[in-house]
Amino acid sequence: MHILQGLLALQLSLCHVNALTASSRVSKRSSASASASASASSCPDYNDYSKVSHEPLSSGPLKLAYTRPSKQCRTFHSDAVEQMINQTVAMISNPDIARIFENTVASTLDTTIKYHNNSRSNPQSFVITGDINAEWLRDASFQLTPYYNLVANDSALATLIAGAVQSQAYFVNTSPYCNSFQPFPESGVAPTVNEYGKADVVKPKIDKNKVFECKYEIDSLAAFLRISRMYYEHSQDNSMFTAAWIKAVKNVFSVIAAESRPSFNSSGIFQVPAYTFQRTTDLATETLAILGAGYPVNGNVSMVRSAFRPSDDSTILQYFVPGNAMLSVELGHLSSLLKAAGNQKAIASNVTGLADKAMNLSTSIRNAIYEHAVIEHPIYGKVFAYEIDGYGGRILMDDANMPSLLSLPYLGFVNRTDSVYLNTRKMILSANSNAYYIKGSNMAGIGSIHTPLTNVWPMSLLVQALTSDNETEVSSLITQVANTTNGLGLIHESVNVGNSTDYSRPWFSWANAMFGVAILDIQQRFPSLLKQ
Repeated sequence: MHILQGLLALQLSLCHVNALTASSRVSKRSSASASASASASSCPDYNDYSKVSHEPLSSGPLKLAYTRPSKQCRTFHSDAVEQMINQTVAMISNPDIARIFENTVASTLDTTIKYHNNSRSNPQSFVITGDINAEWLRDASFQLTPYYNLVANDSALATLIAGAVQSQAYFVNTSPYCNSFQPFPESGVAPTVNEYGKADVVKPKIDKNKVFECKYEIDSLAAFLRISRMYYEHSQDNSMFTAAWIKAVKNVFSVIAAESRPSFNSSGIFQVPAYTFQRTTDLATETLAILGAGYPVNGNVSMVRSAFRPSDDSTILQYFVPGNAMLSVELGHLSSLLKAAGNQKAIASNVTGLADKAMNLSTSIRNAIYEHAVIEHPIYGKVFAYEIDGYGGRILMDDANMPSLLSLPYLGFVNRTDSVYLNTRKMILSANSNAYYIKGSNMAGIGSIHTPLTNVWPMSLLVQALTSDNETEVSSLITQVANTTNGLGLIHESVNVGNSTDYSRPWFSWANAMFGVAILDIQQRFPSLLKQ
């Protein structure tokens, strides 16, 4: 997803002791490493390991590699996850699909838990995106998705995710406008230099020892709310409501308030924005226009500005609709979390009125989307726009990265049978209506402004499957994705539609997690497909 890949060839040792919980704190059921004693030299850099085929190969026609690291080199072990993998693989008749599932669903635990402190009183977890040694709030929230419903069966897995929640609260409190972060000091893991961002000029100012990149993306804050909600829903763990977590929630509210202001006040005077971003670059998508402020937005819209998209590319019109939709959903859930927090006597006074505030914001953003971002398309009828500016400007497209228009049912904003969504789906899955819907001899799907226009992101096909009620369509999509791995059994960021050997990012944990999520969804909704 991130163009930083080329300049950030990382020497990640997945077994380095700094990436692991001290062996004295390792649980029998789950641990930050299968063996904390493995030396750095004994474990290969997974960025290199993931590019090479390893035996045993799957017995299907694709002969796919087994690309899970050896047990002593995995960065976290969970018996509950291993049991889930074994049970699901046993249900899958196609050995190639089974191989991709076992490689991918465990990818986050196997390869990206760079640091974990499993202290129940102060858990911490640093979840890198894959081939970049930094944590993206959005990516990490989605990377952990296959495991949320297992926390009740594995206390140490629960502590891992509790640590991820508290770490994201720390990041939001550090720099609430930023999208990706360096390891926190307690981890002992050295920060990584962002070669692209060395000269970035950002307001509010950032500490580059703490922040990897500070592109303000509204979905990053929504992702923090999402990981909090998903963890609490499955754990009912009231210890999540720490002072730091409550402070982070208040920081989310502060950003929403600042970024709900229009570019001009009621007297027509330009309002100095709270956030600006400027980068020296030859790519228009890597910086913001108008001295880092971005293009103007109108008032009386009740949506929240986003300077960048989830692809880390700048928005054109800053009312980014999928991001606002995700934010609306998560603010609604946040209201429930804050009510639960309010029932805790020790902290009740710190959250007074916040539950109602969250629900009111959720409702106003939802209403604004339907009022301002639903437009009449000459072919498809009423559809959701991708971006708007409140002046009547709108962009009709979709990008593979979530939140996307395609993912709206998965995010919980609409159901799969919503008429406006179905019209939008037809529009964005057409090369005649969505410039980033790309067809080729091997596959067809949504790509991104972030990658060449010859490339589709397999993740978009997985989201298409997750939001489809058509069994035949779902089967076709999974088959297409299975044919994109270049024999490696991993899901790559983007793949050339005519040549699966031409792909970006061999180690992209979010996409791997989404394949696991898709198969688990099929297991529930279309179990017969797994027997084909």
